[in-house]
Amino acid sequence: MINKLVIENLKHRWVRTLLSALVVGVQVMSILTLIGLSHGLLEQSAQRAKGTGADIFLKPDTHGTFSFSGAQINERFVPFVEKQPHVLQAVGVLSVPIEVVNTLNGLNFSEFEKLNGGTQFIAGGPPHGANDLVVDAYYAKQHHLQIGQAVKVMGHDWRLSGIIAGGVLGRFIAPLATLQQLTGNAEPPRISEILVKLDDPALTNQEVTRLNQLLKGNLQAISVADFVSQFNINNIPDLKAFIAVVTVLAVVVGFLVVFLSMYTAVVERTREIGILKALGAKPNTILGILVREAVVLAIVGWVIGLVFTFAARGAIMATIPASLPVVNVPAWWPIAAAIALAGALLGAIYPGWKAARQDTIEALAYE
Repeated sequence: MINKLVIENLKHRWVRTLLSALVVGVQVMSILTLIGLSHGLLEQSAQRAKGTGADIFLKPDTHGTFSFSGAQINERFVPFVEKQPHVLQAVGVLSVPIEVVNTLNGLNFSEFEKLNGGTQFIAGGPPHGANDLVVDAYYAKQHHLQIGQAVKVMGHDWRLSGIIAGGVLGRFIAPLATLQQLTGNAEPPRISEILVKLDDPALTNQEVTRLNQLLKGNLQAISVADFVSQFNINNIPDLKAFIAVVTVLAVVVGFLVVFLSMYTAVVERTREIGILKALGAKPNTILGILVREAVVLAIVGWVIGLVFTFAARGAIMATIPASLPVVNVPAWWPIAAAIALAGALLGAIYPGWKAARQDTIEALAYE
C-alpha cells in the first residue's frame, strides 16, 4: 500500500520527478566519466609502456620518482648499455611533452621495431625521411589525417608516413636526429630514456639491480612491470584528492536537488499528510514515504546516469579519442549508486522530519 502511494505520488508530479532524476543522473555521469577518464589515461600510459617491448627502462638518476621528463642522458650511454651482459638491445628515446597529455617521441625506428618485434601499421609505413612522422590511430581519427598529409607539431611541418595501432610508446614518433635538432639536444646528442631488451626476461630483476649499481649517479633502472604498476590512481595523491572533491560536490548536488523536491512535495501535500495522520498514520510512516520517494529518485537517477555515461563516452571517443581516452569502469557503478543514494537520503531527512511533525488539525485546514 505504502509503495503504491509512493509511486503514484511520483507519477502525479512526473515533471518534477523527471527533472530531479535527471539532475541526479548528471551527478552520476560526472563521477563515472571522471573516473573513466582517469583510468583511461592511466591504462593507455601503462599499455604504451608495455607496448615498447622493453624489459627495463633507464632514466636519469635524479634520486626521485621515476619519470621521463627532460633530455638529460648523453646518447653515448646507449652503446655502453648495449654492451652489458644479457642486454640484447638498447634504444634511446627523446620524449617531448606536447598537447597536455601527449608526447612526441624521437627514436631510430628500425632499431625500435627490432626491440618490440614489429609495429602494426594500419596505413602507410615507417618514417624514412628526416621530416616523416608516425601517429597512432586515435590521433589520426581525431584529426582526420591521411598518409602523405602535412602535419604541424611543435611548429614544425611533418609528412605523415604511417598510422599505427594505439598502445605503442606514444601518439607521435619521429626520427631522433630531427627531434634533437628541433629541441636543441643535438650537441651533444641527448635523450630522455633508454629502452632495454634482455636476452632472457626472467633475469629482469637481477639486471635492474646490476645496472643500478653499475650506473649509479648517472642512470636509474626500473623494470617495465614495476613501472606499469605505478599507473594506479592510488599512487597519484593529487588525482585522488580531485576525485574526492568531485565526489563531495556530487553528494552536495544530490542533497540540494532531492531536498528541494521533497520540501516542495511536503508543502504541496500538507492536506494529504493531515488526512494520512487522521487515518492513524504514525510519524515514522510519513517519514518512510518521503524516504522511499528519495530512494526511487536516486535509483532512477542512477540508471539515467549510467545511460548518460555510455552516451558521453561514445561521444568523446568518436570525436576526441586522442585527447580524452575514456573507459568504462564497472567497479565504480555501485559506488556511484551509493553516492547518489547518500545525497538523496540526506536531502529527504529534513522534509521528512517536517512532514512527520505536522499537526493533524493544521494540516487538514491547510488550503
